[in-house]
Amino acid sequence: MKLGIVGLPNVGKSTLFNAITRAGAQAANYPFCTIEPNVGVVDVPDSRLDALAEIYHPKQITPAVVEFVDIAGLVRGASKGEGLGNQFLSHIREVDAIVEVVRCFEDDNITHVDGSVNPARDAETIGLELIFADMQTVEKRMGRTGKAAHSGDKKVLDEAEMLKTIYAQLEKGVPARSQEADEEMQALMQDMCLLTLKPVIYAANVSEEDVARHEDEIPFVKKVKEIAAAEHAEVVMVSARIEEEIADMDPEEGKMFLQEMGLEQSGLDRLVAKCYDLLGLISYLTAGEKEVRAWTITRGTRAPQAAGKIHTDFEKGFIRCETVSFDQLIACGSFNAAKEKGFVRSEGKEYVMQDGDVVLFRFNV
Repeated sequence: MKLGIVGLPNVGKSTLFNAITRAGAQAANYPFCTIEPNVGVVDVPDSRLDALAEIYHPKQITPAVVEFVDIAGLVRGASKGEGLGNQFLSHIREVDAIVEVVRCFEDDNITHVDGSVNPARDAETIGLELIFADMQTVEKRMGRTGKAAHSGDKKVLDEAEMLKTIYAQLEKGVPARSQEADEEMQALMQDMCLLTLKPVIYAANVSEEDVARHEDEIPFVKKVKEIAAAEHAEVVMVSARIEEEIADMDPEEGKMFLQEMGLEQSGLDRLVAKCYDLLGLISYLTAGEKEVRAWTITRGTRAPQAAGKIHTDFEKGFIRCETVSFDQLIACGSFNAAKEKGFVRSEGKEYVMQDGDVVLFRFNV
């Protein structure tokens, strides 16, 4: 899973990136501090791995991972090449989802590129630049399709009509992900790699003082939630500064710190969980003395394709999988005990994997 962290200059996105990856990306109080995208890989928190480790005592625990890409700050006019617009747009095309950091705190010591804190305006700026970029993409496709339409080919004519519909909606400010589209139109938008088709999560960056408050008690955050609801997007409230502090603590210390703040989870944990849900991702688990590991797959993946995540030979020579739910395995205390109680199932090629399945694949190449 590759997530692009975007936002206007000085909204806290590089600070958040530093915190979640401990990668030390440059963060400073001036625009375009981040030019080339910094990339960091972070573990996906999963308490199930620790529970399995208590049973198997493995030599290694390997969680699923998320790749975060810190993309250069965007400014008004990026779609026309202003600022670092062209680099920004090319980097954002490569990610699975967009984490848009929106500033929801006042601080006289941190300048805002537009002179004042206004999350609605910031979100609109980025949203419009992505829409303008998509309009250019659709225009180019319309030019090619228009020439080919002279042949009278029905498929080409249908595409030309769909392009007009997509463009008209973009012109009204409706992102691709919010447009009503049948399967054919959805495929066309995906083929064009439209930026506004990508799922979006707004990271509402609040002050340390506001982090434990309810979202609806903070006017800035409330506004971001309204914007997200209209765009079929999600919102996670975080404090980049708090996340940065937690990043410098050991796990136990960080846990105590969160409890003192009145928080059950860190902003990162909530962000990753929300991204998984948004992208329709789940994790299945493998466990043994050598390794306990989480594997990320798309919801709806069948057993052979899930096995292929481990090795292509597993998919090619798939025979069956022996699977038990995580909860049942933990309740029984071991795989063999779960088998004796009839909780371990033998599943074939049509089996659709479930989140938390603990699996042993049988294959022959």
